[in-house]
Amino acid sequence: MHHHQLSCGMTLLGQNMPWLRSAAFALVLPAGCQYESRARRGVAGMVCEMVQRGAGSRSSRQIVAESDNLGLDRSSSVTTAHTSYGAAMPTESLDEALRLYTDIVRRPHLPGDQLEDARSVSLQELRANEDEPAQRVMIRLKERHYGDDLGHSPQGTLAGLQAVTASDVREFFEAHYTPRGATLAIAGNFDWERTVDLVEQLFEGWPQAPEVPPPAAAGTPGYEHIEHPSQQTHIGFSFPAWSYDHPDYFTLRAAVGVLSDGMSSRLFDRVREQRGLCYTVSAGTHSMRGVGGVFGYAGTTAERAQETLDVTLAEIDKLGATVEEDELDRFKVRIHSQLIMQQESSSSRAAAMASDWYFLRRLLTPEEIEAAIDAVTPAKIAALWDQLPKNQYRIVTLGPKPLQVNGSR
Repeated sequence: MHHHQLSCGMTLLGQNMPWLRSAAFALVLPAGCQYESRARRGVAGMVCEMVQRGAGSRSSRQIVAESDNLGLDRSSSVTTAHTSYGAAMPTESLDEALRLYTDIVRRPHLPGDQLEDARSVSLQELRANEDEPAQRVMIRLKERHYGDDLGHSPQGTLAGLQAVTASDVREFFEAHYTPRGATLAIAGNFDWERTVDLVEQLFEGWPQAPEVPPPAAAGTPGYEHIEHPSQQTHIGFSFPAWSYDHPDYFTLRAAVGVLSDGMSSRLFDRVREQRGLCYTVSAGTHSMRGVGGVFGYAGTTAERAQETLDVTLAEIDKLGATVEEDELDRFKVRIHSQLIMQQESSSSRAAAMASDWYFLRRLLTPEEIEAAIDAVTPAKIAALWDQLPKNQYRIVTLGPKPLQVNGSR
C-alpha cells in the first residue's frame, strides 16, 4: 500500500492488486451535510448532482457517454462528513477516468438552467425516504443520537431544498470542494509511480479553502414515538459507543458481531427465530470521527412490538457477561471471510483505504485487522460491555401507538 501527499494538499492512497484486471478509485471531499446551514439542508446533495451535469469541455450528456465508453461502474454519495465519487473500471480506463473526475470536482459548469431538475431529483429522494417507515425511524434516531447539526439526514428537508438557489450551490462548491481534507484512494492493477505523476499534473494548482470545523455531537437519551396508522411498528434504538478511531474499536465490533452478525447471532436467533417476535432485527456499529454508537432496528407487528423491544434490550444488556467462545469463533470466521472477499474487490479496497485515512491517518492492512479481531476474547468483551453507557438509550418508534420504555429507557 502507498501514500503520497500531493502538492495541492490532497492525499493520494494506493494499493496494488496485480491479480486483478480492474482498478477503482474513491474520491472523498470534505463536503458532507454537516457543513450545511439549517436553512439550506440538502444543498450538499444538490451540489453532488449539479457537478455531474457538465464539467470542463464536456456537457452532461458527454459525461454520461464517456463514462459508458470507458466502462465505468460509477457512484456518488453524500454522508455526514463527505461527498464521495467512485468508479470501478477496466485497468486501461483508469487514466481517462481520473481526467474526467478531475474536471467534475474542479471545473463543473453548475448550470443554472438545470437547478430545478437537480432540485426535483433531490425532492424525489427525500419523499421516497419519507414513504419508507424504517428509513424515517433510523433518520430520526440518528438525529437524536448525534444532535440535529451533526446527525441530520443528507437528503435534507423540504424547506431546505426548496430554498436552495444557484448562488447557494456555487458557494457550497467553492467552500468545500477543496484539496484540504480531500482523499483520492486507488486500488487494483495499476502503476503507482506513473499514477502519482498523472494525479499531480491533474490537480496542480487546485486552490485550497479555509478549513471548516464540524459541529459537535449534541445527542440526548430519551424516547420518541411517531404516530403512523399501520399494522406494523418500527423500532430504532441506539446508545453511545466508541468510534473506529478508538483503540478498543475491534473489541466493540466483535461484541456487536456476536449480537447481530449472521443467522446464528443473538438477536436473530433469540428474538426472531426462537420467539418469532419480529420479521427483522439487527444491530451494528456506527462511527463519526471521535464519536460513535451502536444502532439497531426491529420491524414487527403492533401487537408484538412491546415484547420485541423488551426482549431485544434485555439481550443487549446481558451480552457482555455471557459471550461464549464458540459464538466469538463464528464471528471471527465471518470477518476472515469478508476480508478475503474484500481483497478480490478493487472498489472495496479503495473505499476502505479512504475510510482508514479519514479516521486513523494511516492505512490498516487486512493482516492487522485479522490480528486485532483474533486478539478479542470473551473476557475483553465482558470488560468493554460493562463500560458502555447502555443506560443512555435513544429509542424511536413509528406505529399506531407508543411503547412503554422503563427507567432511563
